[in-house]
Amino acid sequence: MARTVWDSTVGKKTVMAVSGLIMLLYLVAHMIGNLKIYFGAGEFNHYAHWLRTVGEPFMHYEWTLWLIRVVLVAAVIAHATSAYQLSRRDIRARPSKYVHKKPRASYATRTMRWGGIILGLFLVWHLLDLTTGTVHSGGFQEGRPYQNVVDTFSTWYGNVVYIVAMLALGLHIRHGFWSAAQTLGVGSRTRDRALKAVADVLALLLTAGFIAVPVGVMTGVVS
Repeated sequence: MARTVWDSTVGKKTVMAVSGLIMLLYLVAHMIGNLKIYFGAGEFNHYAHWLRTVGEPFMHYEWTLWLIRVVLVAAVIAHATSAYQLSRRDIRARPSKYVHKKPRASYATRTMRWGGIILGLFLVWHLLDLTTGTVHSGGFQEGRPYQNVVDTFSTWYGNVVYIVAMLALGLHIRHGFWSAAQTLGVGSRTRDRALKAVADVLALLLTAGFIAVPVGVMTGVVS
């Protein structure tokens, strides 16, 4: 049954919608946590340490964090795989261009694929920068995320990469949330306007919330 569902277009769209919503929930929590940087190094570093002790003593040190990471990796893989396969299926179904142009779609809709690629590349860079410290500038300090974040956003390229990625994220969420609602059967004529409004608000809040961190460093509010 699982194989039959996965092979169908509806099944792939459902997997894409559910995995996208899982990542969206994480992004909301992650943004709220990031904004703690405005309360100072002690508060932000303490929050980062708390993430590793969630669930103790029932859960061992970092077990909950690793469980979250596993779920997120699974969601990212499922989302990317279903998106790629749906894209290939769409191309095979329409091998030639339309004779008549389709109605102009929104900017977010037309950039969903490129936005996904940008976000995938950013995710790799972000992990190598602030999780492993592989490409980090200024000397990565284990257990001191506040200092590492300030180091990253003290460079022009760190700000450019992050802000461009967050703008792509906002566009991706704006279209993706509404699409997920349609796929999961939540949308209707009476609810479409409300769903689009929620998508716009979520996209705006998350984009602004994430970008507030590099802006804080650039303006000297966070230093």
